[in-house]
Amino acid sequence: MSKIIAAAAIRGGHEIYGQAATFYEKALQEKGEAAAVGFPDTAYYLPMAHALMGIKIETLGQMKPVLDHARDLLGPAPSDALWFPYLGTALDAGIATLLSEEVIMVLRYLYEQEPQADCNGFFSDTILRTLGIQLVDGRMPGFAAILGAAPDSKTAVRIVREFQKRSIMVFVGSSTGGVSIIDQLLQEKVQMGWDSYIVPYGRDTLSGIYPLNWAIRGALTFGGIKPGNPRACLEYCKNRVFAFGLALGTVDDQKYATGAGAIDMGFPVIADTDIPQILPTGICTYEHVVHELNHENLVPRCIEVRGVKVSVAKIDIPVSFSAAFEGERVRREDTRVEFGGKYSTAFEFVRMREMDEVEDGKIDLIGPDVDTVPEGGALPLAVWVEIAGRAMHTDFEPLIERKIHDFMNYAMGVFHMGQRDIVWLRISKDAYAAGFRLRHLGTIVHAQIHNLYSKIVDKVQVTIITDPQRVEAALADARKTYAQRDERLLGMTDESVDTFYSCSLCQSFAPNHICIISPERLGLCGAVSWLDGKVGYEIDPTGGNQPIKKTQTLDPVKGQWREVNDFVYQSSNRSIEKVSLYSLMEDPMTSCGCFECILALVPECNGFMIVNREFPGMTPCGMKFSTLAGSVGGGNQTPGFLGVGRLYALSRKFISADGGLKRLVWMPKQLKTFYGDRFAVRAREEGVPDLLDRIADESDATTAEELLEFLGRKQHPALDMEALI
Repeated sequence: MSKIIAAAAIRGGHEIYGQAATFYEKALQEKGEAAAVGFPDTAYYLPMAHALMGIKIETLGQMKPVLDHARDLLGPAPSDALWFPYLGTALDAGIATLLSEEVIMVLRYLYEQEPQADCNGFFSDTILRTLGIQLVDGRMPGFAAILGAAPDSKTAVRIVREFQKRSIMVFVGSSTGGVSIIDQLLQEKVQMGWDSYIVPYGRDTLSGIYPLNWAIRGALTFGGIKPGNPRACLEYCKNRVFAFGLALGTVDDQKYATGAGAIDMGFPVIADTDIPQILPTGICTYEHVVHELNHENLVPRCIEVRGVKVSVAKIDIPVSFSAAFEGERVRREDTRVEFGGKYSTAFEFVRMREMDEVEDGKIDLIGPDVDTVPEGGALPLAVWVEIAGRAMHTDFEPLIERKIHDFMNYAMGVFHMGQRDIVWLRISKDAYAAGFRLRHLGTIVHAQIHNLYSKIVDKVQVTIITDPQRVEAALADARKTYAQRDERLLGMTDESVDTFYSCSLCQSFAPNHICIISPERLGLCGAVSWLDGKVGYEIDPTGGNQPIKKTQTLDPVKGQWREVNDFVYQSSNRSIEKVSLYSLMEDPMTSCGCFECILALVPECNGFMIVNREFPGMTPCGMKFSTLAGSVGGGNQTPGFLGVGRLYALSRKFISADGGLKRLVWMPKQLKTFYGDRFAVRAREEGVPDLLDRIADESDATTAEELLEFLGRKQHPALDMEALI
């Protein structure tokens, strides 16, 4: 490491440690050692300290060992003439910096100084898990943490748009000369937030700890690494979390110090100024510090240095196209034209045809285009897709149809909600001004179906219909097929098939986890069904979805098969010997970290609770979702606790070996609303039509004692069932 960078990093580390020590002493005097401290919605206390030191900090008094450790790592303050011949001293200063920054930020939360205006602040466990499936399936290949400000606001927008086009999450913050990239993006009216892949964390360099302690939690959440194992945590970040820092503008001592901490995690730093470079490899995969003075080449240089694997969709439309635009919203005042919702009829339909009935690439428009409608007006819409392929099957129609939602949302300036005949779509004024028209919807659908399903689809033809009479006639035909599909899928059971499918997508983050997916049990992320697994195998026979023929049944009640156990044992790096697909209490399936819900035993009530990751409150088992998830994820097999997809609760095989649906005793209100009439159908099948009313929510009980009293009043069936333990 060059003399300049090493000395600057250590100076910056001493400066930040000094701020942390001073702030800590102030807090001790004003709040006392027993004052509670912590970041919102996390089970990992101070995540960096928890991961690297293995300590659980809940009060001010418990923070002192962190500062002591940071001081020891720093050593003596450097002089400008000091030469460090190796990376170690400056890297130690980097870790000390991260620990000190974390102390400062949690104290700011104590004093209600965070989050800063227009900023996210601390990144919660809920967000980490919500985005988990995008981390593991490649939609989000990497992360950029930007510190500083671009030379001007237009350049700032161009940089983040280039990252967005590559589906790279961008954390923006810090400042240069009193100007933050956050304010540059606000000036240009750029939508920021998790949905748009642009997240403002804070306007000072100290808040750069937020993306870094978000990254370190990946090792604990998905990797199953135990706290207090610093080497394993840092190596996990280097090998599995593809992040890097981008310093815009002047790099001061604090940025050097924070950058040294990032390098220790395997995250290189790229700058747009002529700072010294550290080109030899060692800690990072490739170079450690590089500069790129040409802003046109800045984003490709970042990707090259970190080794991020990205694909930029080359689709012939006049707007950018990427998963980063999936969560973009088109507000009413920004809308050029809309379809569906409460304004008109709109639907989407995919139908399989014979090879000679489909002309690949043909896109027809029947009816008026968007330029015939007054600004802010509405049109009816039918997106009628005909596909043909030698390996195509009618079972694949609904799967491909559902993906239209993603396809449309990937276009910048296009907003899409719903599926089938409850579609709502908007095209923004900016997209219209760029030349986007209805035929481009067909271009997107044609290209993406070929991109994703080329192994089973040979031809794609798209007809866009806006003529009102033609839309209604087509909708009547589509609804007949919708009904036939529903009847066919409802008839599928685990017994009706001889093959289950695996899903190993999450092994990129949780090496010992493997999902087993059956017709009556979808993946725990809620995004992969049995049909998805079947199509995944058809598309890529060597990929993450593998068939598991089941011929030798070991236990039909618990759901154990010899072939499934053998597959799990080999695929879990020989860490899990057997799984019961229908039991929570005996050999349950493992969990990664991107589960939608957690099932947990409430022993006092002889039943289970289910809590979704969006619920922030306390549950009757004495833990919030984030705390529960800390023990369930990472490829662990934990009897009595299980990560699941929320729709699994409506399956007839839902924990059937343990008593099934009648064992559910508590769930948040929002889950009750989500399940609605579908739950009532299952409850009638179980002989308890009013079961949902007998299940408590947070307004009825937040402790086991309150829950037991509620269940007694409601005569919940779980109280009279066989004891679970």
